[in-house]
Amino acid sequence: MLSFNGEVYNFAPLRAELEASGRAPVFRGHSDTEVVLAAIEAWGLRAAVERFIGMFALAVWDNAERQLHLVRDRLGIKPLYYGELPGGIVVASELKALTCLPEFSRRLDRDALDGYMQFAYVPAPRSIYADARKVRPGTILSFAAPDRSSVREVAFWSVEDVARRGLAERASDNEHQLLERLEQLLLDAVRLRLVADVPLGAFLSGGVDSSTVVALMQSLSSRPVRTFSIGNESSYYDESKSAEAVAAHLGCEHTTLLVTGDAARSVVPKLPELYDEPFADSSQIPTYLVSELARRHVTVALSGDGGDELLGGYNRHVVMPWVWAAMRGTPRALRRTAARAIGGRSLAAWDATFTRLGPLGRLVRRPGPQVHKLASVLQADSPSDLYRRLATFWPPHFVKGANTAAELQLPLDTADVRSRIILRDLQTYLPDDILTKVDRASMGVSLEARVPLLDHRLIEFAWQLPASFKVRRGTGKWALRQILHRYVPPALVERPKMGFVIPLGEWLRGPLRDWAADLLMARRAELDGFIDMRAVDEAWQEHLRGDRDLSQRLWTILIFEQWRRCHAPTG
Repeated sequence: MLSFNGEVYNFAPLRAELEASGRAPVFRGHSDTEVVLAAIEAWGLRAAVERFIGMFALAVWDNAERQLHLVRDRLGIKPLYYGELPGGIVVASELKALTCLPEFSRRLDRDALDGYMQFAYVPAPRSIYADARKVRPGTILSFAAPDRSSVREVAFWSVEDVARRGLAERASDNEHQLLERLEQLLLDAVRLRLVADVPLGAFLSGGVDSSTVVALMQSLSSRPVRTFSIGNESSYYDESKSAEAVAAHLGCEHTTLLVTGDAARSVVPKLPELYDEPFADSSQIPTYLVSELARRHVTVALSGDGGDELLGGYNRHVVMPWVWAAMRGTPRALRRTAARAIGGRSLAAWDATFTRLGPLGRLVRRPGPQVHKLASVLQADSPSDLYRRLATFWPPHFVKGANTAAELQLPLDTADVRSRIILRDLQTYLPDDILTKVDRASMGVSLEARVPLLDHRLIEFAWQLPASFKVRRGTGKWALRQILHRYVPPALVERPKMGFVIPLGEWLRGPLRDWAADLLMARRAELDGFIDMRAVDEAWQEHLRGDRDLSQRLWTILIFEQWRRCHAPTG
């Protein structure tokens, strides 16, 4: 028996292979679900899932062996939760499906909450509830009946193993050959995800990742691709003109929705139901809005998510290795003195300093917060500590009653700091933040989002590429840019990285201030039972004064309290 959520894109060749072997049943329809079940029966569970290309969460009951197997795709694109009740194991793609059961305990896991306060998401395999867990990406979790305590976890694919092999066995082809292979893999990944019997389109921000996906889609399509982006009434945060320029060049049928602050803020009350557990990546708001826009016209949308993790596109991938190399030779006492001097000046003072630099100063987006972040990283004493200062919000053990802090050690034992950071992001930030955000926002409006840049064959090939194919001359995703430039002129896509952002800091000082103050004060005693409210008060006042931009840190508290009021956990 099979319960299946997701898509296996290569089901057609698998079906043909099964039919040719004579080991397949007579297929009654044309869906991938039939092929998934037939493949498991013919080849065995692990051998079958190792051949699947796609995004999937599976629950497989083996009646002969009396075992329940839970399987999650390699990168964690599709979610899968499980919990143990007095009557047996319960499995679902959403936590709300578990919490609606009368027997399910809503007891809050304070260690999970502590991880959330650090990272703005609940790190797998924990969930916010003590009696529910997430299946890890790339694993098969097996329960034997009737002894449910006998649980076996097997990794059928490991991104860390992929990274180790790739770093040990670099591809030996020349630069031209490697770029050709990369383009062919990209084209095949996109081609597979264009198979659909419903209207299909794509998100387009105008950045490198989404533009690459759309360019390849259009090259494979005989009609204009439907593309969607949202604009912001504040030109500082608006990427829509770039998206429109890329769409016009490629000949896409493009739709832009200009979103007002009121429209974006109207999404905030929906967040607890959309995400089931606390989740505080504020780009969840524009992601929901662009999904809602796309769903008015199509049922499936391709997304450019995963490009940064594929080929080193985040600022930390580019800058952090250089920063650490420069820092490690500087006495820590001197670095701390510099950090205090830098952090002692307000955001407004640093913004004014950069403004006086003219065009050179305008190369840095939001200079004040960036300079304050520099003050923090100057105090790091290891690459892992440096990553923690860049990627976390509140310190470990910030939650009262938490016992075990979420680990933050960069993987791999190598001097290659950049590879360690990229791998860490692939293991944690990608599935627990980026893919969670996209899945919940799109599913919340009944839109299926597909992520071709996370085809596992691309991930495996990317780890074999020379380091210079990721970061070259201070620019990330070098190889992906070379492919994109074959379709789109560099002038249309080469600009400072922005991402899906909202003016959160301004909102918390303005239109969201009363909402935030109510969440922080109305049930203060209850909230103080979980976290140190004195530290929160200090952060709130610093932010309101404009001394520092602490909006992301405060957002984790506000989203938790909003979620807590909606879902009423115990403990």
